[in-house]
Amino acid sequence: VNIPIVAMGHLFTAGGRTVDGDVVRELYVGSLAHVTAGIFPTIFDYLALGHLHIPQKVNGSETIRYSGSPLPMGFGEAKQQKSVCQVAFDQDEDHITTASVQLIDVPVFQKLERVKGDWDGISSRILELSAMDSQGWLEVIYEGDEVIGDLRERLEAAISDTQMVILRIKNNRIIDRVLGQIHEEETLDDLNVNDVFERYLAVHDVPEDQRPELLRAYQETVSSLYEDDVQAE
Repeated sequence: VNIPIVAMGHLFTAGGRTVDGDVVRELYVGSLAHVTAGIFPTIFDYLALGHLHIPQKVNGSETIRYSGSPLPMGFGEAKQQKSVCQVAFDQDEDHITTASVQLIDVPVFQKLERVKGDWDGISSRILELSAMDSQGWLEVIYEGDEVIGDLRERLEAAISDTQMVILRIKNNRIIDRVLGQIHEEETLDDLNVNDVFERYLAVHDVPEDQRPELLRAYQETVSSLYEDDVQAE
């Protein structure tokens, strides 16, 4: 009797699917981001891969798969049906091993919800979720034309009598104004916290002579938050 040959790997194969917000960090070491299915030896009866969060076959193969993350790792995965792979091995009379794969759905233990749009759209969706007694964790993405400086306060008021929790607020209108005219490939992730704050001061036409003191106060606040996090651990 032959023992099935199973291998595991953690890498990003070419053509692998991700979704916006699934927090996958692509690896660009040499050509690792472009590994093709052809590099895997045919001797393996089953090849279990990790790194990508979406359950998927590699190059259409039933026996080379990403099982995907068993739980959503970000709001981009909120609507994904998570699953685990149950693999069974059989041998015929010639001792040739074949693998069969069954996907078993993972129950949703904590609902994630991405709410996006202008203020009317966001507030309407929150009302809908409240009417359904949602206990979801929310990511709110504001995309309206109006600049809303008190967005967080409005949102906290909107969910105050509900069991929902807002974990992340992204104000695209403010972000667009803060970034301003920049290189087309630059994103908010390319800036540090001080860069963002300085641009925010410029967007709101804060007088130049007031900016150094405000920046120092901001840096002290950020440092205090980092210190609190370290102490909490």
